[in-house]
Amino acid sequence: MRQAARVRGRGTGHGDGRRGARGAALAAGAATLAALLAGCASGHPGAGDSGASARPGSSTATPARPPAPPLPAETSTPDPGLPPPVVSMDIAHAVAGGGRAVALTIDDGPDPTWTPKVLAVLRHNGVKATFCMIGPQAAAHPGLVKAVVADGHRLCDHSVHHDESMDHEGRAYQRAEILTAAGQITHASGGVAPQYYRAPGGAFTPYSRQTAAAHGLRPLGWNVDAKDWERPGTAAILATVKEELGNGPTVLFHDGGGDRHQTVQALEQLLPWLRAHGYRFGFPVR
Repeated sequence: MRQAARVRGRGTGHGDGRRGARGAALAAGAATLAALLAGCASGHPGAGDSGASARPGSSTATPARPPAPPLPAETSTPDPGLPPPVVSMDIAHAVAGGGRAVALTIDDGPDPTWTPKVLAVLRHNGVKATFCMIGPQAAAHPGLVKAVVADGHRLCDHSVHHDESMDHEGRAYQRAEILTAAGQITHASGGVAPQYYRAPGGAFTPYSRQTAAAHGLRPLGWNVDAKDWERPGTAAILATVKEELGNGPTVLFHDGGGDRHQTVQALEQLLPWLRAHGYRFGFPVR
């Protein structure tokens, strides 16, 4: 599901129109993949979502959604001509341990203004998250990368250039985007490697997923797009997350790419609300 016009590079909008479409497509594809895997005894471990979640304040589970066609980018057959995966090359959506849990993921940093504020909110609430970092941003702010690691959060490779059209690029380009950024993040952290790879705008390909997985990077999707990149207002961000939690547990926020004061304010209110409604916090499956 793509727009006619696609954005190359980071910018401040990060391909905003594509985010919602891609996020919805990933959620639908993940639900389908989970349903398929549930019917076969030898399915790939950790693939897709862990099933429908109960909406906050609801006493019953969200009804199952009708089947949707699977996304080709989420199939899981390794190419024998490429290095074999050492972690699953399925796009991860579930939280490790399952149950009533949320996996917070924070994209496009680190940023010297907003990453420390996000870290302070997470620390105050005793919540761990996964930070999906742009390689050059990590290289420019190694102290922030080390602070993320020191607080017990996980690292995720979010490419070099945040190119949302990289699924239309050649293999050498895709490989360089993934592995160069992974090296930059690892160096900036003082030797702690990222554990995941999130394609910009969800622009995965089977090749990029296998390349990442062959280097220990689990492809990482999302179920809930907070749409904080639109800066719609704190109340709107909160409403979006609460409404879409039934789609699955992995929630997408941002600490880079522009003014993120609404993100910080939303997290300040959301994290206590989630605890009060019986949610715990975890990391995505690997």
